[in-house]
Amino acid sequence: MSYIDTSTRSIDLDGTAFAYRDLGPRGGVPLVLLNHWGAVLDNFDPRIVDGLSRRHRVIAIDYRGIGASGGTAPVTIDEMARDAIALIRALGFDQVDLLGFSLGGFVAQDIVLKAPGLVRRLILTDTGPAGGTGIDKVGAVSWPLIVKGLLTRRDPKTYLFFTSTSNGRQAARDFLKRLKERKVDRDKGPTPRAFLRQLKAIQAWGRQAPQDLGGIRIPVLIANGDNDIMVPTSNSHDMARRIPGSQLVIYEDAGHGGIFQYHGEFVPKALAFLND
Repeated sequence: MSYIDTSTRSIDLDGTAFAYRDLGPRGGVPLVLLNHWGAVLDNFDPRIVDGLSRRHRVIAIDYRGIGASGGTAPVTIDEMARDAIALIRALGFDQVDLLGFSLGGFVAQDIVLKAPGLVRRLILTDTGPAGGTGIDKVGAVSWPLIVKGLLTRRDPKTYLFFTSTSNGRQAARDFLKRLKERKVDRDKGPTPRAFLRQLKAIQAWGRQAPQDLGGIRIPVLIANGDNDIMVPTSNSHDMARRIPGSQLVIYEDAGHGGIFQYHGEFVPKALAFLND
């Protein structure tokens, strides 16, 4: 089954419903996907999810207060990580792999440090560490481009996730077209309140003291575009220096959505990493 045809499920955690989609072969260690600021289940790139789910069980989730999940969106990464840990355990998993994109990468790092042994392998894409360069300025960078999207009648991700080159603009069009492939049972978009609460969590992450990434002793793959304006690419190099034995992949002429632009290269790389 493809991701665009996978049904949305829900699990109750202490009275709050968490939405998720679950596909791929059973058996082995499942891969949990953690998405970006304001993202719902339909913001996961179906080419990446389908590519990974051919060989792994893949579970995509909505954060608390986002999309079809209930409750109020947290204003700290700490709360999001605790929610994710509880959700993973409620689904019956003793160990998982994690793929965190942008905000999801913040959450994934915190999960690994909070729950040693829960995560087998970690993929950090287009993201950065606590206290990382420019992360507290995501709002200042994003708002003008969000307004530009409204004025030009284009999805703001055109400007936020991709470069302004011909390659970048074509990649943006292709990516946004893929996000519309699902026609039924689509997830609800984020409310303005949830969107702003998540931004507070991002800004707080950018201002907090650095974490001891040297304590991450599991295999880690880091990927980003070479011109990420939302979470500056220098943060990927910083994480690679600080996480022992980590692998780093930087895609040329690519921005914050580097793994979407290069999904054809990223999926085989991620599969090889997960199966190494």
